[in-house]
Amino acid sequence: MANAQDKEEKLINVDFHSARIQQFADDLQSKTGYHFYYEQTQFDSLKITLQATNRTLPAILYMVFDKTEYHFSIFDQNVFLTKGREMRPNLAAGFFTSTSAAEHPPQSIVDYSEEKTAKVPEATTENKMYEIGLRTGNLKGTANLAGYVKNVKTGEGIIGASIYNPDTKIGIATDQFGYYSLTLPKGRQTLVIKGLGMKDTRRKIVLYSDGKLNIEMQEQVTSLKEVKISAEKVANVRSVEMGVNKLDIKSIKQIPTAFGEADVLRVVLTLPGVQTVGEATTGFNVRGGSADQNLILLNDATIYNPSHFFGFFSAFNPDIVKNIELYKSTIPEKYGGRLSSVLDVSDREGNKKKFTGTAGIGLLTSRLNVEGPIIKDKTSFIFGARTTYSDWLLSMLPEAYKHSAASFYDGNFEITHQIDDKNSLYLTTYLSQDKFRLNSDTAYSYSNKNANIKWKHSYNNKLYSVFMTGVDDYQYDVSSSDNPVNAYKLKFSVRQYDLKTDFNYYLNPKNAINFGLSSIYYKLNPGDNEPNGSKSLLAPDRVQMEQALESALYIGDKYDITPKLSVNAGIRYSLYAYLGPQTVDHYAPNLPKETVNIIDSTTYSKNKVINTYQGPEIRLSARYSISDNTSLKASFNTLRQYIHLLSNTTAISPTDTYKLSDPNIKPQIGRQASLGIYHNNQSNTIEMSVEGYYKWISNYLDYKSGATLILNHHIEQDVLETQGKAYGVEFLVKKTAGKLNGWLSYTYSRTFLRQDDPNAGELINGGAYYPANYDKPHAVNFNGNYRFSHRFSISFDVTYSTGRPITLPIAKYEYAGSERVFYSDRNEYRIPDYFRTDFSMNIEGNHKVHQLTHNSWTIGVYNLTGRANAYSTFFSEQGGAINGYQLSIFSKPIPFINYNIRF
Repeated sequence: MANAQDKEEKLINVDFHSARIQQFADDLQSKTGYHFYYEQTQFDSLKITLQATNRTLPAILYMVFDKTEYHFSIFDQNVFLTKGREMRPNLAAGFFTSTSAAEHPPQSIVDYSEEKTAKVPEATTENKMYEIGLRTGNLKGTANLAGYVKNVKTGEGIIGASIYNPDTKIGIATDQFGYYSLTLPKGRQTLVIKGLGMKDTRRKIVLYSDGKLNIEMQEQVTSLKEVKISAEKVANVRSVEMGVNKLDIKSIKQIPTAFGEADVLRVVLTLPGVQTVGEATTGFNVRGGSADQNLILLNDATIYNPSHFFGFFSAFNPDIVKNIELYKSTIPEKYGGRLSSVLDVSDREGNKKKFTGTAGIGLLTSRLNVEGPIIKDKTSFIFGARTTYSDWLLSMLPEAYKHSAASFYDGNFEITHQIDDKNSLYLTTYLSQDKFRLNSDTAYSYSNKNANIKWKHSYNNKLYSVFMTGVDDYQYDVSSSDNPVNAYKLKFSVRQYDLKTDFNYYLNPKNAINFGLSSIYYKLNPGDNEPNGSKSLLAPDRVQMEQALESALYIGDKYDITPKLSVNAGIRYSLYAYLGPQTVDHYAPNLPKETVNIIDSTTYSKNKVINTYQGPEIRLSARYSISDNTSLKASFNTLRQYIHLLSNTTAISPTDTYKLSDPNIKPQIGRQASLGIYHNNQSNTIEMSVEGYYKWISNYLDYKSGATLILNHHIEQDVLETQGKAYGVEFLVKKTAGKLNGWLSYTYSRTFLRQDDPNAGELINGGAYYPANYDKPHAVNFNGNYRFSHRFSISFDVTYSTGRPITLPIAKYEYAGSERVFYSDRNEYRIPDYFRTDFSMNIEGNHKVHQLTHNSWTIGVYNLTGRANAYSTFFSEQGGAINGYQLSIFSKPIPFINYNIRF
């Protein structure tokens, strides 16, 4: 075997037809120079038929003897053939004298068929040497190593774990399933594995050929001293992506929120470039984009309304959330359909080892989560549910709201099943329901229903695919029954059917290619008003249903040009078709879209293609490493959005209307260029970054003065297509370790719109640029956590932002015998600036391992300073005078307490 290591394995051709063992061995001996040893009588009944081209000797032997009672073993230039049992002689220490053999000592003789069919090894210890692949004696060249990085306690894959070889400086991070694939030189290797919230570990391997290795990691027990930083902490410098923020659930649970329940979206709002649309809402604006320009995904399902209970709670159950990623600059090619950002939330898969659970009770909500194995180490489930009992709080409000009511619930259920080493299935479902009324008979309701199934298939170590199909449904309605004669029920809905497939191909150490295709079928009900009860005399009114098909094909490649320079380049081509049945109005050219200018109408049958929009979307980013701790990054993206949210509020509300692009309303188009510098200090414990961006926006919908958005059969007559620009700079300083940790961010951003087309019928502000409704130039966020001991810690959250723009009445005048109001230019003024400070204490029980439950308390105050921040302003005429009013949601400090149980 020592001699075999010094030369490349020879490729040979063979062609056997019912050959006897002697003919088979003689032919291979003459072609390879290896000597064959076997007992003739053991092989009397064996006849060999095989045709192969350009194969190595071990590959040919494996093809012949795999899944038979015969075995082969290779040692030095000798091949031993046996029947029934393998041959494994032990060699004395120091038998090999050549340098290469001493550095990579093989086991003396190996049964290849046994290794080929063996179960993928679980690497659980640092001290053991793991042998990977079929040992041919040739340790020159490279081989591929792949597998999963898992949590040793739960069996779940760990997202974003780093597998790194410090000698070759080759490394990679695990994907959403915890899967990795990297190409390394053959021979002895030491792998360093690090993951967020996990204990750093290493594995020793001898890599002979392509093979698999699953790695198990333990959770990190936080030290009160400065901890050693994992590779995750340098990802902001080394990765090619920019404008990407990744959060784990531990960070989320440290930030104080209203009523004490951890909230995914509240934490997202503390990140640079992200701003809230208002107090007590979970809609958000990213880099000058509107709330509907964010693609919000939960386990790859689209969530249209991510809030509960007037926006006090997000739709994501914090006890089962695993990972959160927000993309602002470098949008991966597989995502599309929105202009500003992608918020990708992934839930945990469920414990594959044992049954566990958590429960919590607070002032307004309770929650219960259970998970465990259905088939140990193979199939697991996780179930989470939340509900509220908030009416007691609403009864304490002022008289104007004393008779209000509100409730919500949500539930998550997931099953993960590993069919074999190459195939896994994932079933995920989500259901939520909200109902409320504010001191009136008018009731509001909305719900999310999502379900999908994914199949992950590994073709080999380098290539795998994920196939997904699912349905996402969002319904909302408003009803009134106080006056039976005028009782009504107004309903809206958005439903989409998803089908997509994604491929990941690790071509070589320098190239990682991803490609795939997707398709979304939309069905929209833009408004349906029906009588509510038998006594109602209301005439039914229904806006035409809408249908469309949005498809896309994409490919991208991450290419390491040099150790210092890496590039991500990709293209996504999207094709959108607006479908019948539908009646489309045609307007006279170069005239405003008004009823008097309709020249014709065309009625289209079901599924008839009415019109199409299509075009390429470019995704490009690059990273240049100035030093080990500093890098410069740049990116450019183009995106298209075919679905529009029509709303007269800055926040997402149950009366919003969705509209698909059609012949009269074009899709939104956005382009963004970004540049940033990233630097780590003090052994990577302090991260610093500065990012600047500029965005161009086309066809964003704004509204004419007095526009009607609900039950409008000709909505194109009340909207205006505007052009926009947004630019800004974001600063972030983040401390990731030690007793004191947290981050401070500052964002300067501006967003302007312009409608200067005289043919549109109305020029806003004379055709000049004006601030968008969500333009907030300055925003500062500070989040700090200090851990006094393993059981006690405190957290502060401080938020400041410029007030959003509004349009004010600035004068009164008389016209035609009546008094009228004169308004300022659109969005010329602003509401007062926003400022809030929150505080919380986290008290944990003892950390004994062997006890039934582990308990903790969260106690704190929301809006510690009691500032009456303006949620909105409005004006009312009373006695001939116009008075202005300010609505504040939280005008006083709000204490909260939560009790949590983990079992």
